[in-house]
Amino acid sequence: MQQTLFDIYLSGAVGLTIIYAVLILTYRKGWRLLPEFLPPSGYRVSTKITVIIPARNEEENILACLRSVSEQKRINPALYEVIVIDDYSADRTAELVQSLNSPQIRLLPLQDYVASDETQSFKKKAVEIAVAQATGDLIVCTDADCIVPPDWLYLLAAYYELGKVEFIAAPVMFHRENNALQRFQTLDFLGMMCVTGAGIHTGLMHMCNGANLAYSKRAFEQVGGFAGIDHLASGDDMLLLHKIVQRYPKKIGFLKNQAAVVHTEAKATYNEFYAQRLRWATKSAGYRETQVTLILAAVFFHCCSIVFGFLLIPFFGKVALYLFLFQLFTKSFVDFIYLRMMSQWFDKQPIMRFFPLGELMHILYIVIIGTAGNFIKKYEWKGRKVR
Repeated sequence: MQQTLFDIYLSGAVGLTIIYAVLILTYRKGWRLLPEFLPPSGYRVSTKITVIIPARNEEENILACLRSVSEQKRINPALYEVIVIDDYSADRTAELVQSLNSPQIRLLPLQDYVASDETQSFKKKAVEIAVAQATGDLIVCTDADCIVPPDWLYLLAAYYELGKVEFIAAPVMFHRENNALQRFQTLDFLGMMCVTGAGIHTGLMHMCNGANLAYSKRAFEQVGGFAGIDHLASGDDMLLLHKIVQRYPKKIGFLKNQAAVVHTEAKATYNEFYAQRLRWATKSAGYRETQVTLILAAVFFHCCSIVFGFLLIPFFGKVALYLFLFQLFTKSFVDFIYLRMMSQWFDKQPIMRFFPLGELMHILYIVIIGTAGNFIKKYEWKGRKVR
């Protein structure tokens, strides 16, 4: 009986490994086929832009973020405004924003619009309120702990105008890594950026990151904003994207250009990292694309099968050992060529020296966060307990 069960497990594990390899190689090919976006020489944008930056307890980051947004090139400053919406900060975030005394930057205190006991979706409410007051036709979102490049708004506006899209996902990358955990997060993000760009280009799936995205104010209003997805604290990026995909399936784009990469710092401690990734995982229940759920499930069960296969070695000997090595080698091989390509594009080649340890961490990370995300629905984020 045990042997029969093991044979069934063996077949399933091999099948999951093949599926995983095919997926990774498909994303790799999709990224390579995704064209770089380069506006025509001398192209001038004309779209009015509103940059929305939700901020909660970001006194250490907000000034650097706003300075980078204010130092945009190749775009008329009159074409964009910045709205910082302060989410009940207990530090000097609001004071620092006001200290800039810039007519281009508006500060909106969330507490003036929403009581602290009225919602669980504070960031969604913040964005919704800011969009309602936006004068721009293109809404551009980033986070208060991000640094944006000088041509950021120009490239987003040019892509919006020339590509005639309603939603733009754009690249995000970590920088200033100081420890093993941060290096792992950079490796992980290299993979996620490939999945994001290739998924959108091929139509296989739709993902994005709230640190660098844009959408038309018209599209946001036509899909009803966050209505229907505001019961989850997270998901102001992907869940909104999925709503817009349903309305405009052919008008979603990924801006592939190194001059559009937004940078932020990876979480420095395991507690911060766990809280962030658990928050991301909890929004999976709201995904409207079945293929996203199926692909994430395939990756999760593949990693689980590797861990489980390792635990079976003492009971089934060489067969279990060979299976474990086959799965580990196959995953490592396809991940290496996939991440090496992405590290070259993002100019992060030195991070590949961390790949062997990062690969082992990735397997455990997928198993732990994937499991926790399905069972833990309440968590603490920036001193606030949400679900």
